[in-house]
Order: sequence, then C-alpha cells, then structure tokens
Amino acid sequence: MNILAPLALLLAPLLPATAFAAASPPAKPPTSPAPPVATTPSDTDLYEIGKALFDAYAPPEVKSQYEFVTREQWDGLLAGLQTALTTGSFAELAGYEQQVRNTLDAARATPGAEDFADWLARQLDQIEAAKEAAQPPAPPPKPLPGEKPPPAAAAPVVPLYDLWLRRLHGRPAPARAAELMPGLKAIFAAEGLPASLAWLAEVESGLNPSARSPAGARGLYQFMPATAHDLGLSTFMPDDRTDPTKSAHASAQLLRRLHAKFGSWPLALAAYNVGEGRVSRTLESHHAKTFAEIADLLPAETRLYVPKVLATLTVREGVALGALAAPEKTPGTK
Repeated sequence: MNILAPLALLLAPLLPATAFAAASPPAKPPTSPAPPVATTPSDTDLYEIGKALFDAYAPPEVKSQYEFVTREQWDGLLAGLQTALTTGSFAELAGYEQQVRNTLDAARATPGAEDFADWLARQLDQIEAAKEAAQPPAPPPKPLPGEKPPPAAAAPVVPLYDLWLRRLHGRPAPARAAELMPGLKAIFAAEGLPASLAWLAEVESGLNPSARSPAGARGLYQFMPATAHDLGLSTFMPDDRTDPTKSAHASAQLLRRLHAKFGSWPLALAAYNVGEGRVSRTLESHHAKTFAEIADLLPAETRLYVPKVLATLTVREGVALGALAAPEKTPGTK
C-alpha cells in the first residue's frame, strides 16, 4: 500500500527558507516513513509524519530549495489564516497571499502532497478574490455639462457574484468532473434537488473524494465529523465522507433541510458553510430576511463562499442567478 495516499493532505507543510521573512502577513501569521496507523492521526502526528516523508522522499533539488518549516511556523500560518477567514476582513485575509502562494509552490514540488496542494490552491483562490473585493470601487464618471447623473446602482442580490463570475469564466472543470459529475447530479436529482447543485463539490473539494482540510473536514462535500455523524455517516474505518455516493446523498439531504428552514438558496448555502445557528441568529438580531442584508455580518469565508457556489452553477450549468429551482416537495416527484 502506498503510505503517501491516506496521508496526502498535510504531509508537506513547506515554505521557502525566506518565505516568512519576506512575506508581510497580518500580526497573526508556518529517515524512513512512519508505518500506517489504524486510527486517524492527530494534527501533530500528521505534521511529524509529513516531515519524515519529506526527509525520505523529497528529491535533492527540492531539499536544496525548500526547508521544512517548524511546527510553530506552520501552526501560526494555519491559525492566522483560519482567523482571517472566520473573523477577519477581506484585507486581513488578502495579507496571507504571499505565504500561501509560497507554501503552495513548495507543496507542488513535493511527492505525495497533491491533496494538500489542492487545498492550498482553493485557499489562494479565496484570498485573491478577497484582495479584489477589498479594493475600493472605482468612482462613476462625472456627467457632462447638462447631463443627468446616472441612477444609483441597485444593491446586488448576492454580493460578489459578479466578481466570481469574472474569476471563473473560462476556468476548466476539475479533471475528475467527467467521471464523477453524472453520478453526483443523479443523486441530487433523486433527492429532489436541482441536479446542478452537485457542483457544490467543486467549490468544497475540487471534486476530490479524498480531500481533507486541516480543520478535519473530509470528502467531496467537506463534512466535519459532527456534521457527518448527524447525517448518518461513519467517520471511522471506512470514512463514509470519502464515499462519493454516501457523501452526495448526505449533502443533498442537508441542503434540502436548510432550504426548508431559510427559504432561499443563498441563505441555505451560507448555513451550509457557517452553520444554521449562526445564520438564524444573524437574521433575527438584524430583522433581516435575505443573504444580501446580512452578508457583511458573516465571516469572510462565507461572504466569498455563497457567491462562488452560485457563480460556479452559472459557469458549469448555465443556471442564472436567482433561477435555481426550489427542492421538490417530495423527492422523486415533479
């Protein structure tokens, strides 16, 4: 068995030797292989195994260019990035661009780190979008003498949707799409949801069934252990989250429940990302009814996530914003 496969994520937390010195992040900023283990290793174990694999497998030219970061540096990068995603501004999130870009370059140069590189690439995509979103809008052109000023633009139904539409335009679908998407779409349709929503897996995992985040989410639809258990998925030997069929059914069922509670797809997607409790409390405390009304009150990650999902459906399936159908009242009926 290839030991690199089950430990592909978080196996190569590398940075160029000068990465931390050269970057300007926010104040909060990262022998032989170990034998396989029967239980899921802790983050500390993964870091140590990653270092052992780097020592054992990285080519000499990679070792001459990169050094394995210390545990403190790696924890600092992960903690800082997570803080920026959950409580920071777009500008604070954008401040991690160079560190994440350097780490991604190193991961791509290290054998066995493909899943980790995929995760970093998704974070970089968010960071680049946050950097663009943080820029002040260009002022409208001044009207010519005698001209009436143009009417003020209406507030967007989903903020940042147009930004993601520009970013995703022309981006090819993940390599696994041809293999996985027909089955995933069929499952979502069987659960009474628009089949196009199965593309949520591209945003969550890049359509990688073995994807894993440092926070512990796994699979195509990136379920945390507690959420997986609530949806009837096992997380231990085997981990049902990595099963495309089981995880797709669970994701569709969760989305169906969230839409029934919130009555709109933008709010349902926000709850899928940040939790239904957070969305419910924010709506209630601000007497709001739409995602646009509360978007600025949600974490940066969620503000980026909702428009990215909806723009992905537009690019992949031609589903216009606002045209995504509600779930069927009874799965399997029209």
